Amino acid sequence: MADLLVDVTLDFVCPWCLVGEARLRAALARRPELDVVVRYAPFLLDPSVPSAGVELRPWLARRYGLGVEATFRRVEAAAAEAGVPLDFSRVERLSNTRRAHVLVAAAEARGTAGDLVRALFDAYFLDGSDIGALDVLTRIGASHGFSRDEVLAVVDDDVASDAVRDRVASAGRLGVTGVPFFVFQGRYAISGAQPTDTFVQVLDGLVRRRTGP
Repeated sequence: MADLLVDVTLDFVCPWCLVGEARLRAALARRPELDVVVRYAPFLLDPSVPSAGVELRPWLARRYGLGVEATFRRVEAAAAEAGVPLDFSRVERLSNTRRAHVLVAAAEARGTAGDLVRALFDAYFLDGSDIGALDVLTRIGASHGFSRDEVLAVVDDDVASDAVRDRVASAGRLGVTGVPFFVFQGRYAISGAQPTDTFVQVLDGLVRRRTGP
């Protein structure tokens, strides 16, 4: 039985999710003696994004207003501090991530979800790939336990897609309105891409509660 359970709600086109997930991994690396299970839950930044995606910068301007480039620089700096060479000049479109979330849900049973999550982040933010496109998903899936035919079958499976939509809706009912969102042991929640030290403190505190004084 694992020492700790961490549930991470995220979306693969959310740069702060990229940073937050990297900081969580850094915290876990500082506590290698812990047996931690990390599970991933889906979130859609914009459920209305079509399957082909939309141009990123106009979408950001409509949603958040001015100052897009300054925001890019701020997120890039935070990513660099977390060891991720994020470069927004490579990212031109906002992908529809429904299929990517379906694929990650399928990967949970194969034990490859964590690596797949990071591969999707890398493909989108570091390579500028459209992670809603079938050719991109089949290429990524092939490196994480799936054949091309398996990826094609699972990402557009109606039951699997409905399950992802239900999980997104469930997160909303639980009050998750932004990501990344972290829940430790099913009880202790942290919102946002907190510093690595914060995650370490949470891990240490949970261990103390389990072991006593």
